[in-house]
Amino acid sequence: MSEIKYFTEDGLKRLRDELEDLISKERPRISQMIAEARDKGDLSENAEYDAAKEAQGMLELKISQLQDLLMNARILDESKIDTSKVLLLSRVKIKNLKNNAMLDYAIVPEKEADLKQNKISVNSPIAKGLLGRSVGEKVDIHVPAGKLTFEIIEISR
Repeated sequence: MSEIKYFTEDGLKRLRDELEDLISKERPRISQMIAEARDKGDLSENAEYDAAKEAQGMLELKISQLQDLLMNARILDESKIDTSKVLLLSRVKIKNLKNNAMLDYAIVPEKEADLKQNKISVNSPIAKGLLGRSVGEKVDIHVPAGKLTFEIIEISR
């Protein structure tokens, strides 16, 4: 059985939209590519046909993975999440005590991480180090560049 994954409503909607796009647009496009390649004759030496069949296999695998993910997806109810500690969906303002840089991150499910929007995966080293901590705590976090010390300044939703 697959592992349950948690998403925000927006994250789950994006996954559903992606699946719908793959099924309604990509599947027919690849089927058309296979049909066109088949019309060109001998399939044993037809590179276009082989490439189209491989693309079809990859697409079906991706569709299957998304369907499995959606079947085991759960929506997180933000209204019931404790704001006194850093948890999934928390927005955390932290201060790097080495260089006094202020950082502001939202801790999100792995599939919704986007560093450009300051959304870090719950499985990232920084998020793992912050989970369960409260405002005012100092935390040593091991990242690929070494050990960093952060102070939690603020936790919000």
